[in-house]
Amino acid sequence: MFRPVRHPAIPARGLEPVAERIIMANVVVVGAQWGDEGKGKIVDWLSERADVIARFQGGHNAGHTLVVDGKVYKLNALPSGVVRGGKLSVIGNGVVLDPWHLVREIAAIREQGVTITPETLMIAENTPLILPIHGELDRAREEAASKGTKIGTTGRGIGPAYEDKVGRRSVRVADLADDATLVARVDRALQHHDPLRRGLGIAPVDRDALIAQLREIAPQILPYAAPVWKVLNEKRRAGKRILFEGAQGALLDIDFGTYPFVTSSNVIAGQAATGVGLGPGAINYVLGIVKAYTTRVGEGPFPTELDDADGNRLGTRGHEFGTVTGRKRRCGWFDACLVRQTCATSGVNGIALTKLDVLDGFDTLKICVGYDLDGARLDYLPTAAEQQARCTPVYEEMPGWSQSTEGARSWAELPAEAIKYVRRVEELIGCPVALLSTSPEREDTILVTDPFAD
Repeated sequence: MFRPVRHPAIPARGLEPVAERIIMANVVVVGAQWGDEGKGKIVDWLSERADVIARFQGGHNAGHTLVVDGKVYKLNALPSGVVRGGKLSVIGNGVVLDPWHLVREIAAIREQGVTITPETLMIAENTPLILPIHGELDRAREEAASKGTKIGTTGRGIGPAYEDKVGRRSVRVADLADDATLVARVDRALQHHDPLRRGLGIAPVDRDALIAQLREIAPQILPYAAPVWKVLNEKRRAGKRILFEGAQGALLDIDFGTYPFVTSSNVIAGQAATGVGLGPGAINYVLGIVKAYTTRVGEGPFPTELDDADGNRLGTRGHEFGTVTGRKRRCGWFDACLVRQTCATSGVNGIALTKLDVLDGFDTLKICVGYDLDGARLDYLPTAAEQQARCTPVYEEMPGWSQSTEGARSWAELPAEAIKYVRRVEELIGCPVALLSTSPEREDTILVTDPFAD
């Protein structure tokens, strides 16, 4: 029988008296488009000033690419802060976790010289696990879907794992510590999954083999398990800065995204508190990551998509291929309506505008400022999918610039037209630019407003 132990990052003493508690600024980072906005670099850039980096939703279907001192790190399940020494990285309960993938990812990052121990990584005890049966179900459903109904899932089991969570049949991290509980949880899950598999023509689950797999992986996961809600509350009261890291983008949110072509969790900033066990008062600043143009992977509406030379140019210059799937991203002009919408639903205080350098050399740039729907002008994307499909973008044109912005680290290094573009984006989305990124390199960042300012 596996027995839980106190996580080494948890202090043995109790809370300090209330009078001694100092609450510092905490920052939530969310993607404000369809994902792939460059969150990894920005989180890494901010993590230098944070004490804790906490992942609060999603699974290993989201990929973050970090470039640190010329070395490239590709992360899926691990928080971006793991590449920075002296930080506590946290996987919160809002995440669904594939334990086998996590173990492989830890091994790969260690080979690159990164130290990961239970002192630097913590997993919430109530985090639901992604089991092999979830990936099998995910892929079988996508294969069975008719044309036009495919979601474009990565097939990694994230959706089915979240379904089991809300269906109260998940195997969670804490269950790995008690064999009787583990077996009972697996049996409950299979009561649901085996009938589904029969309907899809998949063989029943090998119960004993699955239980054996979980017993084998448990000792590699349990050392990182901890009551994250408790630890983070204590860290916050002790004046530690927490950086909340989201996956995907707000337009893939299960409630406010382009449903049904969305992910299976809440992506917007409000999930940051729920996804780690803190109250809403723990969020002091929301930073929305926004690409200077628009991209999307997979199926679903995309009003400003370009199927022409400009779209190909954006994709080529921006190296637009999914970190996880390798799929080519669909590219289009910047959609100010969508970003204004996500800034509202996430309560964004400022944006980090990324990949401005990809726009270098365009004679003319276009920004979507509204939609035409059956002759009516809209300043937001409607909720109904069939209406979204009929929306055509209304564009505003701006002059481009011929000079290079790549690697710029101050406003003085930017051409006047690029600055005008940034200012117009701010006006149209109703939100200021706090950071400007001009290359994948961490240092190529212009700071306007410090999200961690107290």
